[in-house]
Amino acid sequence: MKKIWLFIVLTSLFLSCSDKERSNNNPYIPNYTVNLSVNMSLPAYSDLKYASNGVIVSGFGAKGIIIFNTGSGYTAFDAACPNQELSSCVAMTIKGINAVCSCDKTEYSLFTGLGGKEYPLKQYKVDVAGLVIRVYN
Repeated sequence: MKKIWLFIVLTSLFLSCSDKERSNNNPYIPNYTVNLSVNMSLPAYSDLKYASNGVIVSGFGAKGIIIFNTGSGYTAFDAACPNQELSSCVAMTIKGINAVCSCDKTEYSLFTGLGGKEYPLKQYKVDVAGLVIRVYN
């Protein structure tokens, strides 16, 4: 009986641990400090009010920041290609629900940041207060 209880306790402990904060370590993209606020009432960012729309805000991070409305929240990623040298590619572009690397044409999901290569998109934290989206690390 003690073995069963031990098994149940260890199993619950193991299942309660999760890795919601995925590692952002990437040898190609430096860790720049990002603190960006975007107001969706401005015309340049008004598309972010609607699901499956994204914008690129230049001047932040390595190559700009991609902000994307997932329908249930927002994601924010660096616009630098995560599997290429920083100087070899221009900023990624948005193609529907994906970001496309200019060097190797790899597409990365703007929902998850995954693209089938070694490194996913470099992700930033997002807070939303009314019509203002704050992206930071």
